Amino acid sequence: MAGAAFTALNRRALAGHSPNDQIVLGMIGVGGMGTSRLKEFMKHDDVRVAAICDVDRGHLDRAVAEVEKVRGSKPRGFGDFRRLLEDKEIQAVAVVTPDHWHAIPTVRAFEAGKDVFVEKPLSYSIAEGRAMADASLKYRRVSQMGNHIHNDHANYRRVVELVRSGKLGRITRVHCWKTSPTQPLRTTLPATQPPELDYDFWLGPAPQRPYHPLRCHVSFRQFWDYSGGTFIDFWCHIVDVAVWALDLKAPRSVSAVGGRFFIDDETETPDTLEAILEYPELILMFHFRPTPLPGFEHMGHIGCLFEGTEASLVVNYEQHEVWARGKKIDDFPRPDPTIPDSPGHIREFLDAIKTRNLDTTCNVRYGHRVTKPGLLSNIAFRTGRRIYWDDERERILRDSAAEKFLRRRFRKPWKL
Repeated sequence: MAGAAFTALNRRALAGHSPNDQIVLGMIGVGGMGTSRLKEFMKHDDVRVAAICDVDRGHLDRAVAEVEKVRGSKPRGFGDFRRLLEDKEIQAVAVVTPDHWHAIPTVRAFEAGKDVFVEKPLSYSIAEGRAMADASLKYRRVSQMGNHIHNDHANYRRVVELVRSGKLGRITRVHCWKTSPTQPLRTTLPATQPPELDYDFWLGPAPQRPYHPLRCHVSFRQFWDYSGGTFIDFWCHIVDVAVWALDLKAPRSVSAVGGRFFIDDETETPDTLEAILEYPELILMFHFRPTPLPGFEHMGHIGCLFEGTEASLVVNYEQHEVWARGKKIDDFPRPDPTIPDSPGHIREFLDAIKTRNLDTTCNVRYGHRVTKPGLLSNIAFRTGRRIYWDDERERILRDSAAEKFLRRRFRKPWKL
């Protein structure tokens, strides 16, 4: 590994880039989340934001002005990400778009020789996630999925160490939860298509639909055309700790039930969903419900409970507790720390660009592994059937109707 890193550094030096050079970044998507990511990248002195792309001129102008205010230089602005990718000066891009727009810019960026930071969930579909993972290796590009909880707190590291230590006994069940919305969505967007929004480009590979303010920007996730609801939005945040601690691959089967029990508006995705995922000698359940898991309300809106034969461990983003025989055990024995602290989620990505480390902790291959079971859970819900999964071939067994949800035909002219 040391020799490979040295060779990679030499290649960069020969190309005129020392490891201390600034990283020239392009932003693709600067809505609410994209603007937050832009500000995070600008906290790092070795990042220069050279270009920004957004299909909404209002978002684009606001982001360009933010860079000019903070850094004193004006990045180039684009309405088409393909023009941004043509800029050979740009070394890396951040793709912070709606889910249905993750795969195409990411794969095209890899093809253009650029490293990619892309938001979670990794992909709209399993086929798109596979294309992203494969392209990252084919073109040998650095990647990071925007799952900040993995690295921005030490909490998950301590949980992973404790679960792996065996002190909890054998883990037989894992419960993850996320509280669900119960009120109809409201939007401040105009009822008619705003002139600054290129809505046809916003739709991109998704089906042609008439403009509706709830279908755009903040609330897009509640429509099947673009995402899989709040359920899939938060899936990676909390299932990540279970995948990491137990080295979970893919489930053998997935079942899911739920519906719209509270919300009555124009959106589509469920406000209640119970998913059951079967792994070898383990059941993982995801509870998307209005309240936290009963008994653990104090842990808040999101969490994960590991049931061990000796003790149980419950974790949220920032803290964890061990319980045994109905009592919290404050002095439960803990292993010595073995997982190194992270320099931060974005910093890890930037350092990896300089050292050419393709194995960042949340690279798109790992991101695909974490996202995939959530996508399968939504397929089980939408079909109303238990689905059986062949992970080696990434196929649903004996269910051609369910198979259709693994990929979709893109609206012309878009393709992967």
